[in-house]
Amino acid sequence: MRRLAAALATLVFIIARPAISAPGGDASFNEFVAGLKRDALARGVSEATFDGAFRDVKGPDPAVIARTRRQGEFSRPVWDYLVGAVTPARIARGTARGQALAATLRAIEARYGVPRSVVLAIWGVESDFGASPGTVPTIRALASLAVSGHRGMLFRDELLDALTILQRGDVTPSAMSGSWAGAMGQVQFLPSTYLAHAVDFDADGRRDIWRDDADALGSIASYLKDLGWKPGLSWGYEVRLPVGFDLGRYAGDLSDFTARGVARTDGAALPAAGKASLFLPGGLGGPAFLLTDNFEVIRGYNTSDSYALAVGHLADRLAGGAPLSAPWPTKAPRLDGAGIKALQEGLTAKGFYRGDADGRAGPKLREAVRRYQLDAGLPVDGYATPALLSHLHAH
Repeated sequence: MRRLAAALATLVFIIARPAISAPGGDASFNEFVAGLKRDALARGVSEATFDGAFRDVKGPDPAVIARTRRQGEFSRPVWDYLVGAVTPARIARGTARGQALAATLRAIEARYGVPRSVVLAIWGVESDFGASPGTVPTIRALASLAVSGHRGMLFRDELLDALTILQRGDVTPSAMSGSWAGAMGQVQFLPSTYLAHAVDFDADGRRDIWRDDADALGSIASYLKDLGWKPGLSWGYEVRLPVGFDLGRYAGDLSDFTARGVARTDGAALPAAGKASLFLPGGLGGPAFLLTDNFEVIRGYNTSDSYALAVGHLADRLAGGAPLSAPWPTKAPRLDGAGIKALQEGLTAKGFYRGDADGRAGPKLREAVRRYQLDAGLPVDGYATPALLSHLHAH
């Protein structure tokens, strides 16, 4: 499970780190392929399978290498990501697809305990409900990343796993495609994730996440179950905080939040049992959420907070829920990647943050900010802002 988590983190984080230049010339690439072939044959991949996979791969793809230098979920404000991910058109398409596949989704929910709305939401965010699964040949993408040395040996291992999938006959080299980062098909699984979690839900003898809707949806639910999805528990709730709410007590039982005056914005009662933590992704004045353990399960699929929040909110909308009630602070100053990195470095120097200064916000930075805010007597919203960075530098 540790290797799978590392692979998933790489799929998200790869876009924020510079790529190592690919070795020059066909000779270097051929040497890489020769070494890979020895390891693949030792794994049980036949020479015919290997040669077929590399028939049209003559060198690293410059377009793939270039993409490693671009930014993704971590470089955009959470509200920008949500606006693009949860649109009226996507909600309409998801509703229609859900109705067309209602029987399949009921069966998947019964088997794995994951709500159909959550499965649909991930399918929608990953590939627009199967309409955009990616067209980059997976072997070419992974070979380009692996030969460049990007992220050490991880992509070389993923390439060997992709060859294992081809050897098993679930897909042909020409049909094995997906994103530039090696994530495959309608569900955007890396090969290692596919081998561990993909399912043949329609029992036709192949685990086809490229062209088979049932297998794609079943594989999403299977993976979430394996990551620890708790049936009967939402991912979280948009809430209103009462005046004078003690932000320092940001984690606890849902019943305790109710007793302290926290209420759902849709008027329904919070569950009587379960634990949650407060999340203010736009700081005070923006939408407030209580997150459950299932939010972290969604983050296991993709470690971006913005991604997990988009999936959760899209799932709610597909289940008939309302739009978010509180506005986002779209005009407020915010930290870019360099600013977040500077904040991480400053918090590290003062003993509040432990981890890489990578310029990416997430739960680790949020917790460090809260601890600093508590220590400094500031409102404990966990939100990284230019004002917080200035306070850190001044003290």
